[in-house]
Amino acid sequence: MKKIIVPILFFILSATAGKAQTIIPAQYQELVKKLVANLPKEGKTTNNAPEKQTESLIDFAKSMLGIPYRYATSNPKVGFDCSGFVSYVFSNFGFKVPRSSREFSYTGTETTLENAKVGDVLIFTGSNSRIRRIGHVGIIYSIDENGIKFIHASSGKAHGVTITDFNGHYKNRFMKVVSIL
Repeated sequence: MKKIIVPILFFILSATAGKAQTIIPAQYQELVKKLVANLPKEGKTTNNAPEKQTESLIDFAKSMLGIPYRYATSNPKVGFDCSGFVSYVFSNFGFKVPRSSREFSYTGTETTLENAKVGDVLIFTGSNSRIRRIGHVGIIYSIDENGIKFIHASSGKAHGVTITDFNGHYKNRFMKVVSIL
């Protein structure tokens, strides 16, 4: 009888210990659900694969709206700085991109604003547009008759991942656009 009880107790304890290690704190459960739902899916390629990839990339980036700004961080559980956000998004689609906003200048293929497309990376100066040194990056979110919108982790008023118009303030800070996709 003891020979049967010991393995059963061992099995029960093992099962409950394994379950305890897989429980995610409540505050992260919703975030994890959103991130997992928007992870890129492997599958058959189609004729519109680049468009699908761009759409998936933008949807994934959009799923992180509201995650707080956090300097020198690229972790959705903690927050993002601008390059941490862009790097995190592209890395989840298998692209090897830099972690630093300055290094984005040497990544991908430089293009013009007229030829820019959704998914391209906008590169800006830091908050002082007179100092022409790279200090901020974002991903083009949409292009339409109203202009360009981009998604980025902002240390400004939004203080987190947000979608912003490419307006006068950002046009003054604009340095270049690169295509990675």
